[in-house]
Amino acid sequence: MAQAPPPGPGRITSLHLAARTGEPTFPVTQARAVTGRGLTGDRNYWAGEGPRPRRRGTGRASGVCDVTLIEAEALDALAREHGITLTPAECRRNLVCRDIRLNPLVGQEFQIGAVILRGLKLSEPCTRLEQLVRPGLIRGLLHRGGLRAEVVRGGTIRAGDRILPLPHAAQPPLPPAPADPPVDRSGADLTGTGLPRSPRTPPAR
Repeated sequence: MAQAPPPGPGRITSLHLAARTGEPTFPVTQARAVTGRGLTGDRNYWAGEGPRPRRRGTGRASGVCDVTLIEAEALDALAREHGITLTPAECRRNLVCRDIRLNPLVGQEFQIGAVILRGLKLSEPCTRLEQLVRPGLIRGLLHRGGLRAEVVRGGTIRAGDRILPLPHAAQPPLPPAPADPPVDRSGADLTGTGLPRSPRTPPAR
């Protein structure tokens, strides 16, 4: 049976940054995404040495990521079903998008303009956000509070850019196990030893 095509494309409707944790977000027309670090000028941008730590503190909001996204349709539903109006700036996500489902992108790569992101986990609403807005926010955004993602390939993200999930075939393969190094069809060396390798000969029956 043929595999169903990935959903999409969607589009970016607005971008938002915050200079420091806890400060209000402000809209921008574009933002520079840096591989492994995040969006330049945002409070979650990692400027330290070495790889970004992936945990910070405890609790629901402990995950650390490069970029956060949310569906505009989720904000529409929050107002319609719970009577809570949350503007794109108040939701504190970096990228607000439309016409694409984000939850299926956990563990998947997707492209925004020339930038490639990988979904890490759902961005569930936190108690702090509920305190800033009004009671009922967590229930209204549960499992539709957005997506946390990392930057796989950097570049510039602009309002209006399309969001296109990448097919599995376009994603880089997992690294091979140490005991079974990769071999191409020509027998060229892919192990770094400088010696050519030949395809395995199947055992005699």
